[in-house]
Amino acid sequence: MHFKSIVRELRDMRDSIGNSSRRRAEGKHTNRRGRSHIAPEGSPSSSALFQQQSQWANMPPELLLDIIQRVEAAEASWPARRDVVSCGSVCRSWRDITKEIVKTPEQCGCLTFPISLKQPGPRESQIQCFIKRERATSTFRLYLGLSPALSGDASKLLLAARKIRRATSTEFVISLLGDDFSRATNAYVGKLKSNFLGTKFTIYDSQPPHDPAVQSNCQSNGRLHSKQGSTRSPSGNYNVATISYELNVLRTRGPRRMHCTMHWIPISAIQEGGTAPTPMTFAKYQKDQFPQSADPKGKNPLIEFSSNSLAETPESIQDTRNPLVLKNKAPRWHEQLQCWCLNFKGRVTVASVKNFQLVAAVEPCQNVSVAEQEKVILQFGKIGKDIFTMDYRYPLSAFQAFAICLSSFDTKPACE
Repeated sequence: MHFKSIVRELRDMRDSIGNSSRRRAEGKHTNRRGRSHIAPEGSPSSSALFQQQSQWANMPPELLLDIIQRVEAAEASWPARRDVVSCGSVCRSWRDITKEIVKTPEQCGCLTFPISLKQPGPRESQIQCFIKRERATSTFRLYLGLSPALSGDASKLLLAARKIRRATSTEFVISLLGDDFSRATNAYVGKLKSNFLGTKFTIYDSQPPHDPAVQSNCQSNGRLHSKQGSTRSPSGNYNVATISYELNVLRTRGPRRMHCTMHWIPISAIQEGGTAPTPMTFAKYQKDQFPQSADPKGKNPLIEFSSNSLAETPESIQDTRNPLVLKNKAPRWHEQLQCWCLNFKGRVTVASVKNFQLVAAVEPCQNVSVAEQEKVILQFGKIGKDIFTMDYRYPLSAFQAFAICLSSFDTKPACE
């Protein structure tokens, strides 16, 4: 059997499993509470499903490895790359081999699994994406692709964010799904929060840092209320980065000036031989990781994050004290066009105060090569009404780049 036929059969099996599960759930949702139904192990559907899965699970490891390697090498872009995800959804043995074969975006330049959105991008090229803004719902969606016109239906939704205005700040809640922005689900990946003036933003990640030393220094900002019988997935708010916009007191003409301090990425990541933190899995919280403490107001107990058990080394602690700082690439004034210009290499076509390019801000003593200093790590710009491009590379991840770009959408009267 050709490996393409195998993948097609696996995808049909996955769809049939999902459809049968949906039909069983709809058939049992007759009461008002909408309690979900789990089929007993002895039912015909369960036994047939187990037999169908066991046939694939018992394949020889050598043959299985060869099949998944061929699929991964042949499907390098979406939507065809969903075949790789289908291979990892068959059973545990398929999933383990798929995770070993699929490389990180830094190594292959491809986004495959949700964890890829938290991993650094490629070193020698950029991952090209675009953002669509919906003014009516204050929603921003990040897609993988060159533009809506070129990608069309093949665009892959990566992340989505919803803007929430509060009395003293603005928050952007970031999710893996385009219609679920609840912080109580596994779709929640982080948020962006501004100060009152909109000149300073803080990026929070729902997952703890990959580096234990950084985790001990980054305290969780959020506290989670624990209720008996609640199925809420615990998620923290760990300070990832700080974005600062300079005040334009004299009201001089020019683009916004910004600095991004990446607390989780050391400056050594862009030095020769350096590496950036790369999480391989989403953290799974256990009950012993969340000690309860009494609420001073006498309400529900609070869950606090503790990192006392994490080991620290002097070298890793020293790296966290020298984080990577990004700054605007200086534009030039174009006399004929009478505007500030940057070379976006055709990726930006509409002039906007939101357009920017970020490069590393380094000191001479930090031993960063000139080539690394000139590399554009993140660029963001407008190409149409409510359509913006976002291109990022190592050492930023898609989540970090998306959060930085979201800060440009907030109103900043003191910076313009």
